[in-house]
Amino acid sequence: MKKVIFTLGCLLAASAVQLMACTNFIVGKKASTDGSTMVTYSADSHTLYGALYHFPAATYPEGAMLNIREWDTGKPLGKIPQVRKTYNVVGNMNEHQLTIAETTFGGREELQDSTGIMDYGSLIYVTLQRAKTAREAIKIMTDLVKDYGYYSSGESFSIVDPNEAWIMEMIGKGPRNKGAVWVAVRIPDDCVASHANQARIRQFPLNDKDNCLYSPDVISFAREKGYFNGLNKDFSFADAYAPLDFGALRFCEARVWSFYRMMDPQMDKYKSYIKGETKEAMPLYIKPSNKVSLKDLMEAMRDHYEGTEFDMTQDAGAGPYKVPYRWRPMTYKVDGETYLNERAIATQQTGFTFVSQMRNWLPNPIGGVLWFGTDDAALCVYTPMYCSITKVPECYREGNGDMLNFSWTSAFWIYNWVSNMVYNKWNVMYPDVKSLQDQMENHFIQMEPSIDKTATELYNESPEKAIAFLTNYSDTQAEQATRRWKQLGEFLLVKFIDGNIKQEKNGQFIENGHGLPATPKSGGYSEDYYRNVVKDTGDRLKVTF
Repeated sequence: MKKVIFTLGCLLAASAVQLMACTNFIVGKKASTDGSTMVTYSADSHTLYGALYHFPAATYPEGAMLNIREWDTGKPLGKIPQVRKTYNVVGNMNEHQLTIAETTFGGREELQDSTGIMDYGSLIYVTLQRAKTAREAIKIMTDLVKDYGYYSSGESFSIVDPNEAWIMEMIGKGPRNKGAVWVAVRIPDDCVASHANQARIRQFPLNDKDNCLYSPDVISFAREKGYFNGLNKDFSFADAYAPLDFGALRFCEARVWSFYRMMDPQMDKYKSYIKGETKEAMPLYIKPSNKVSLKDLMEAMRDHYEGTEFDMTQDAGAGPYKVPYRWRPMTYKVDGETYLNERAIATQQTGFTFVSQMRNWLPNPIGGVLWFGTDDAALCVYTPMYCSITKVPECYREGNGDMLNFSWTSAFWIYNWVSNMVYNKWNVMYPDVKSLQDQMENHFIQMEPSIDKTATELYNESPEKAIAFLTNYSDTQAEQATRRWKQLGEFLLVKFIDGNIKQEKNGQFIENGHGLPATPKSGGYSEDYYRNVVKDTGDRLKVTF
């Protein structure tokens, strides 16, 4: 038997991070099928309302100040000087196609500085209003925490522009110790990378400013705190500031592993690592066996470990309808022993998700597309929002409903309404969902070249006309997609009401020839389910005469 290097008892240490557990995938421009850089994000919070944030470009007077509130809670943290001019920001992408996403790794609790002003969310959205490139964003983010303090716990940031993709990891230096220690590594153009709530940068080049940047005290501070005492060349950011436990492996690194094995089947060999049986960590980035398309990334965000021993549809917890979801908490006890629920890439508590596409051969207002969705990535429709739009669709607007108030015109509530129907009868309902999802996304993807062409022609005449065209297009697609998803929900309710399955063909219900529904099929259950019922009840339900 292989030695287990972590124990189930360590699982609960990761519980605070899991409240805001997110997933990022990154694709370099030479690793994608069309030459774009791409990054994904799933904002997986049980309390986050899925809306598309918009910060219009603006000019501010000299001496203006900017109020900073914690993104997660709205808590006021302080004020910083505002810059004179800011850029248009749509969600997590700005008008220069720069995208910033994140996952929280937490790390050493004693390093969080409750006196800092800049939390991780404010770092993202303030920087997007100020930076044009990934390198510029790294400098702005690190200067902000140096000047005003870093309020949050450990964080991994994906910072991607049309030409470069970077991962930056950052953690504070403790109460009233202004600043942060950090390291940023450029992802090679022909590679993909991922992070999912666990620090992933280990050893890094100390003398390669083209591909690695870091705070001057990132190693010395670790020595001072007693986190590291070896040679500089052996220093590992992740091991020093966010030591692994079983939860970090099984809840976090497992998602990275699942993505990597989709990109390169040889990565399957790290299964023993995420199970805590061996110590050989996965690399920060890998070269995919095939180039990655936009649709490939959308599908990767929908993973539930299908085809692996962790497949969430294949154990008793999936129930009779093979549901790949488990309600929280993440761990539970039976007869004094602790067990876990798998934490897959696609999850029910997602507020919003996106796949950001950045293309350096097009003008910035046209090249950047934020493919945006609300709720669970497995059950959303990624809809194109161009980075230059000046209006947020009503269905995505902040204030159109919230976590305590339902709205029939809100995409977040429409998609959640459908999802929560499908969760109850996954294997019979999901095929209808997947069919429409693919139909709509493939249509959007197929339309993209013609939209780009029209927008480029307008841009050559007048950039304002191109932006108006893209704003109208993005708004129309979002509203139509939300209305179509509402129709899907109505269709599913009618089709599967009361445990029956109405007969239909091509989305039309079949009648009996006299204006009434044809006799529905009985839903029933699988043989495995019936077998378990018999095992539990013995002869009590047996028909004997």
